Amino acid sequence: MLRKFEMLLLTALFALSSASFADQITLKNGDRLTGTVVKSDGKTLVIHTDAAGDVELKLDSIQEIKTDEELHVGLKGGKTAVGPVTTADGKLDIATKSGAVETPTGDVSWIRNDAEEIAHEKKLHPGLMHGWEGGINIGFSIARGNSDTENLALAFNADHPTEHDKITMYAASINTTNNLATPSTVANLTTGGIRYDRDLTPRLFAFFGADYTANALQFLDLRQVYGGGLGVHVIKNDRTIFDVLGGVNYTHETYSNGTLIAPGPPPIFVSYGVTNRFVALTFGEEWDQKFGKSTALTETAGFFPNLQETGEYRFVFNAGTVTKLNSWLGWQNQFGNIYVTNPPVGTKKNDVVFTTGINIAFNPPK
Repeated sequence: MLRKFEMLLLTALFALSSASFADQITLKNGDRLTGTVVKSDGKTLVIHTDAAGDVELKLDSIQEIKTDEELHVGLKGGKTAVGPVTTADGKLDIATKSGAVETPTGDVSWIRNDAEEIAHEKKLHPGLMHGWEGGINIGFSIARGNSDTENLALAFNADHPTEHDKITMYAASINTTNNLATPSTVANLTTGGIRYDRDLTPRLFAFFGADYTANALQFLDLRQVYGGGLGVHVIKNDRTIFDVLGGVNYTHETYSNGTLIAPGPPPIFVSYGVTNRFVALTFGEEWDQKFGKSTALTETAGFFPNLQETGEYRFVFNAGTVTKLNSWLGWQNQFGNIYVTNPPVGTKKNDVVFTTGINIAFNPPK
């Protein structure tokens, strides 16, 4: 009997000690949450609980905060204080090692626990070989019997974001063949590019980059586009990023000989190659949206009017979704449309592509 009593007492003491080393949030309606304070942006606070995972609360709904672990607190004026936190009467008390720091809760810009602070510091200065986020998309289909076709779609995208700038790289290729048709190539489109963005203010940023396109069925050997300009973060938060941008670009594109009329010798083509060089404007928008914890949407649109040939322009639209199946594997869908006003004779003005398949993520953002 005594042994049972001792076990019950030890269990109770363990439970009490566990609770005493947890952060506690008391809401104005009387509800209480126990867990670990993760972060705050000055408007909301995230606490991790065993029962419900991460819970996001509005700061103005919180009556009291009490933490046992140290928190990093950003104050107005750029100052930072580190220590356990308690609140009372609309003020925040931080028990730093050099003494207590008291400040109105309205003067708190952000709060981070140790893990979030380490992640933030790495994001500020990740180094070019670290901090990359992105994935590889793979789609493949094959048909036999009354048809004899193969389709392969590959794509790669990577971002290197820091607090004030970002490097973006991408490449995509789709190749479809029909071995019962002449010519057998149904689609052969390859695109790629790199861009650098630099924040000038919290809303305004500068960008410059290069894009490349090859399209066999449009007889486009290579289109090179080099440009830059300014953009505005119309919306920028953890769930939604919407940017508009404008600038100028230089385009150099080379088309090959086109459709073969007679094999020759010498071979006779519809045309004998064209090279275009011109300056164009850049207008565009970009939208990134997170839906819940598993699905993300990315959409971009660009309009590029030729300044040297009035009425000539190029329009590019891309939209895609990735739904996470686990931490590294997802399902992706991608739609794209490239429209040009002056393709070679015998080719269409636009190429519409839809692909679906798996997405393999590397270093996914948390």
